[in-house]
Amino acid sequence: MTSRRRRLTERRKACGFNQEEFAEAVGADRSTVQRWESGKNDPQPWQRPKIAKALSITSSELDALLIPDAYAPPQSRTGWLTVAPPDSDDEFDALELARRVSASDVGKETLNRLEVTFDELAMKYPVSPPQDLLERVRKHSAYVARLMDARMTLAEQRRLYVVGGWFQLLGATLHIDLNQEHAATARLQTAATLAQHAEHREIEAWCYETDAWRVLTDGDYARALELSLIAQELAPAGTSAAIQATAQEGRARARLGEGPGMYAAIDRVQRMSSAMSPRKGTEHHYQYDPGKALAYTATTLAWIGDPAAEDYARQVITRLAPAGDVEKWPRRVASANIDLALALLGGDRLDEACNAAQLAILSGRIVPSNHWRALEVVRVVERRQLPEASDLREAYQGLKALPKGD
Repeated sequence: MTSRRRRLTERRKACGFNQEEFAEAVGADRSTVQRWESGKNDPQPWQRPKIAKALSITSSELDALLIPDAYAPPQSRTGWLTVAPPDSDDEFDALELARRVSASDVGKETLNRLEVTFDELAMKYPVSPPQDLLERVRKHSAYVARLMDARMTLAEQRRLYVVGGWFQLLGATLHIDLNQEHAATARLQTAATLAQHAEHREIEAWCYETDAWRVLTDGDYARALELSLIAQELAPAGTSAAIQATAQEGRARARLGEGPGMYAAIDRVQRMSSAMSPRKGTEHHYQYDPGKALAYTATTLAWIGDPAAEDYARQVITRLAPAGDVEKWPRRVASANIDLALALLGGDRLDEACNAAQLAILSGRIVPSNHWRALEVVRVVERRQLPEASDLREAYQGLKALPKGD
């Protein structure tokens, strides 16, 4: 019996039912209940309200009992994350209807909608608070998990594994942004497993690239370099994953002080990204584009102390920032202002540097995983004993006090 089915069995027993009594209460055969609890079948949608009523739980709590452990968000040691299965809202009612009218238990229309929804969420990533986006990712991940035991063709199964892998990968990225390490690890492992089952090397490569970014933010630059090189080996040639992993290699080499290797990585990124034609919208998180190459180059050069970082950072800001309205900035502009501040500090243009840093911090677009980058600027300003140091530190402390999500 799988762990998820054991949860269902334990709940039945806690309510005082044996299998025969429970089957009678929900209008099913005992053999049907046995299949539910052995993991061979899921209850059909029309059976779920009776089951939830008999077990004295909500439909969402029933869904949580039925989610396979491999796909369910884990509970961290601090208890911040709970399983959040799909609500009975319009979006999931529509998905469920599409599934039920198709020839199989999954169906082309359901898969199409899941794939479109993933692209939509990936395009919202650069401009949405991560905790808000995470709620939708959780719900869709749970819905994909519910479909895993359904009847489907091999082609449908592969598509379901692929879209499930993408949702898990995006969820891991959001958890990293929110400094939620245990959940990020679990989702990355699940995304990699689904990618391996589907033989989808690009998702697998993205998992290593994403982990490279995570360990780089933790200061483990050698491990970040190692992971980015693995990602490049896995990624199909010319894909966004290959380019992003190369950009991550450049960042790691910059932190390690490996100038020649860093510049070589920047050159490769610029060559590969200039040859790409965006197909899903330029803000899609898993699609590289020349604009992202500018942003990554600005950060990489700023970290190694190259004055050219200023020009790249200003190009990013000019392209993406509305007229001075920091509340409407995408995250890439906030990061570019941090890069700009570092470059200006290196050139002793101190007033401009402090202004750029304060704009970035006050924009509200710096996610928790990037707080350390803002802190780098604050510490440089403090070491130089600049008059702006106290204001900048106060702004940073306000940034740290913002909620990190559920």
